[in-house]
Amino acid sequence: MEKTKKTKRDYFNELKGLVVENEELTNFINHELELLDRKSSKSTETKTQIENKAIMETIKVALTEIGKPVTITELQDLNTEMAKYSNQKLSALLKKLVESNEVVKTVDKKKSYFSI
Repeated sequence: MEKTKKTKRDYFNELKGLVVENEELTNFINHELELLDRKSSKSTETKTQIENKAIMETIKVALTEIGKPVTITELQDLNTEMAKYSNQKLSALLKKLVESNEVVKTVDKKKSYFSI
């Protein structure tokens, strides 16, 4: 039996069913549900997410220019633009690119190589 965690919305909907007779509580619950709707509609990208998208495009261009599988360190050495970013940042962005099937990751003797 799978346990699913109840959300705030689930709890408010349950409470709404229990307090049908109390108009004040019903209004409060409706207001809270509206706030949750507004909060979830604000799904614009942050400044960092926009910057990361640009960096990921640059990574794809760099990997295309290099034309062979490289480690992150080699990528930084072969491309001056990539040298600006930390190894950890590039690793995180490459992981996203691998998950979206835009970059291929191969592992050889515990070393990760990335290519287009």
